[in-house]
Amino acid sequence: MLNLCTPSENPRRRTMGGAKRKKGRKPKSSPEALISASASAIEEVFSVSNAGFIELSASASVADQRRPKKRSKSARKSEPSSPVGSPSCKAIPRPFENGDHALIPCDSMSPSVVARAVTAMDAVVKVFCVHTEPNFSLPWQRKRQYSSSSSGFVINGKRILTNAHSVEHHTQVKVKQRGSDIKYLANVLAIGTECDIAMLTIEDDEFWEGVSPVDFGDLPALQDAVTVVGYPIGGDTISVTSGVVSRIEILSYVHGSTELLGLQIDAAINSGNSGGPAFNDKGTCVGIAFQSLKHEDVENIGYVIPTPVIMHFIQDYEKNGSYTGFPILGIEWQKMENPDLRMAMGMRTDQKGVRVKRIDPTSPENAVLKPSDIILSFDSIDIANDGTVPFRHGERIGFSYLISQKYTGDKSVIKVLRKSKTLTFNMKLASHRRLIPSHNRGRPPSYYIIAGFVFSTVSVPYLRSEYGKNYEYEAPVKLLDKLLNYMPQSPDEQLVVVSQVLVADINIGYEDIVNTQILAFNGKPVKNLKNLASMVDCCEEEFLKFDLEYQQIVVLRTRVAKEATQDILKTHCIPSAMSDDLKN
Repeated sequence: MLNLCTPSENPRRRTMGGAKRKKGRKPKSSPEALISASASAIEEVFSVSNAGFIELSASASVADQRRPKKRSKSARKSEPSSPVGSPSCKAIPRPFENGDHALIPCDSMSPSVVARAVTAMDAVVKVFCVHTEPNFSLPWQRKRQYSSSSSGFVINGKRILTNAHSVEHHTQVKVKQRGSDIKYLANVLAIGTECDIAMLTIEDDEFWEGVSPVDFGDLPALQDAVTVVGYPIGGDTISVTSGVVSRIEILSYVHGSTELLGLQIDAAINSGNSGGPAFNDKGTCVGIAFQSLKHEDVENIGYVIPTPVIMHFIQDYEKNGSYTGFPILGIEWQKMENPDLRMAMGMRTDQKGVRVKRIDPTSPENAVLKPSDIILSFDSIDIANDGTVPFRHGERIGFSYLISQKYTGDKSVIKVLRKSKTLTFNMKLASHRRLIPSHNRGRPPSYYIIAGFVFSTVSVPYLRSEYGKNYEYEAPVKLLDKLLNYMPQSPDEQLVVVSQVLVADINIGYEDIVNTQILAFNGKPVKNLKNLASMVDCCEEEFLKFDLEYQQIVVLRTRVAKEATQDILKTHCIPSAMSDDLKN
């Protein structure tokens, strides 16, 4: 299960116990034993709650553990002496692929490489955030605030990057530099929910004095060394873990509920380093740590947001002045690997592609594509029958990667096979809108109250608040069916439900109605919550009649219901019968 980082806490440290050693000569420490000790020091992993960091392996280096051997006089005489006036050359730690360190003489490393590594480490900051999440059960209130800490790093333009989930529902954000005791107030410039990246800035010029931004590198290759830097749990100083790139693919972003390009690394990623940069061996940033795989049968599987996704976020903000998101094709498609299916669709033996199952009615593709069209290529890049395209030497990747490289509003050329005829369309790409959105994008939940009936809109945070993190198993089947399979029929369509009924004399017999969708009011379909509030407030009929799911109805007298609403609001200390977004 993929999980995000948790807020940084102080864990109870475990002792490194073992069998008693017999008296006698002290055995030499082997590298294998040290590696085992290093692995057992890694205790925490991500969970779905909030912000967190990568924890470094705190083991001593192999070379430090070995006893120095005595050298003969002839050996000491043969050693060259250091040049007069030169500084003493100290050994520099160099990470192994397994996370331990060995000491490498500094004369074997380029001074520029050492300088870049030191500068990059100084650009890593610690982010402190106070969160105040909305209360979906009582949408006119907010939950108790809590604090978390995470990592970030300085980039060009006096800006700082971190994870979106690190500053989600922020009330206050502070940033502290490495080695400093001052926390500076930060402003959130943009939050990319899909890509789990946020951009901060600090108005105080004192913070930026002597700070060098990190440089971004190219997308790394498999087995390239990576070093993840951040502020882990159990300490306030900077910490480092090392590993290699073990996989590059389209993966699921837990926070964004999307699928984008990601790097899998084998460096230990624990609670405490969300938003921390991942550097290559040249000291340039190749990604941002953001989640790990938590399962009893896996170890050291962490995920990094790669530079193509990071640069898309930065350039999107610079181009539009705000974050607009990643565009998608508003379709659902089917693989064409079966030869009989390809023959029935009129495909030649040299043609490959994917079949369009259905199209989002609110997307631009709805005016161009049709069900059972075969998409042959995207921007002149052929799509295989399994939906993949060539990526790099010996690698293939899902063709959604090509779409994610575009920006909202860009145009792309799509070649389609329709009834054995090849057609070419130049289509404008747009971001995706779901009937049940994955995020509220920082906005408080909408609500409307009449006669004690609390109407609200359904979203993934709403389901998680009502049914817990396992809402996929606990929520009503009809809501889950709409979450997974339904598409909005209009741009402003919402799924409106009776969240709860505040008990009063007027609603006797309706108390058990919970999270039930409302379909119509007085015979008219309900498009969204604002539409419902407008129809109820303007109603001049004798009764208010609400048609709910499962052929259930609610009938109230109009005049009595509106009069009782004010008394119910006063009883429950509710400031208004509707949220501010509905008033506007």
